[in-house]
Amino acid sequence: MDKYVCDVCGYIYDPEKGDPDAGVAPGTAFEDLPDDWICPECGAPKDDFSKVE
Repeated sequence: MDKYVCDVCGYIYDPEKGDPDAGVAPGTAFEDLPDDWICPECGAPKDDFSKVE
């Protein structure tokens, strides 16, 4: 699974860790995050994330 970085603040979403504070279980792919999920660091929407190459 790919990691994604927030273009606004640099937060990296790691699917192996998920986002437990938002109820996202470890092993959840970025593509499977809810559409209303936001960056836990700055509140940016999913559209402001880019795939880490």
